[in-house]
Amino acid sequence: MLSSHNIRTLFLIVLLTGILMAIGGLLGGLSGLVTALVIAFAMNFFVYWFSDSLALRMAHAKPVSEQEQPRLHQMVERLAQRAHIPKPKVYLIDNDSPNAFATGRSPSHAAVACTSGILRLMSEKELEGVLAHELAHVKNRDTLTMSVVATVAGAITFIANMLTWGMMFGGFGGRNSGGKGSAAGLGLVIALLVGILAPIAAMLVQLAISRSREFQADASGARINGDPYPLADALQKLETAVQRKPMEVNQATAHLYIVNPLSGKSMSRLFSTHPPVEERVRRLRGMRMSL
Repeated sequence: MLSSHNIRTLFLIVLLTGILMAIGGLLGGLSGLVTALVIAFAMNFFVYWFSDSLALRMAHAKPVSEQEQPRLHQMVERLAQRAHIPKPKVYLIDNDSPNAFATGRSPSHAAVACTSGILRLMSEKELEGVLAHELAHVKNRDTLTMSVVATVAGAITFIANMLTWGMMFGGFGGRNSGGKGSAAGLGLVIALLVGILAPIAAMLVQLAISRSREFQADASGARINGDPYPLADALQKLETAVQRKPMEVNQATAHLYIVNPLSGKSMSRLFSTHPPVEERVRRLRGMRMSL
């Protein structure tokens, strides 16, 4: 049975697809709609096969062996068994800022990356809580979901820009005279508004999905670990530590990390990739585990 977060995610993805189809249709009718879908399909095909390797490369993550990090490998293996998924590959990021993320198109093609800073900061229980959260992302296929969402949002922005520039340079028969000129002027205004507002709407939907998946991963990770409190403690530590020492990462990959790596300071909830840490901690501490 789908959880409330999964239902919300499904609704938002349908909404995002609807925006893409609508703007494609406005750009070129049925042919524009088909073109929009083809662009989205092509981009998603690329993302499906290469998003994980790109994310690891952009984070400067390096594979780490069991001999180098036996404790980390043991934790990942133990938690993967609890989650009933294959053990992901383990990567290390040489960075003092504490953080972690998971990537991969499926549980059988997944990786978990931790910074050197989080290994030093966390107790064993807290680190297990963090890793359980990341394995929950893998089990729930959140990385693939968010990659597809980001791709569709990117396609909307691309097509919206095409629409805006097309309308500015003669769209809707803007040079005609008489009554047709008034209709063309109205069409131009509508097209410009859609060209401006559609990418903003797509971004807001994308961020809402990202926040929803974080809440879901917190809850799923707590169940995998068998205890919600280590993750709650870890999140509080991470918020303070990341505020003191943010990471320099590409904005496009910020949503992957367990907490926003760019800054520990609170942002507008509407424009944040992550839910507020205090809300995440409150929900975790309020969980009633049936073990």
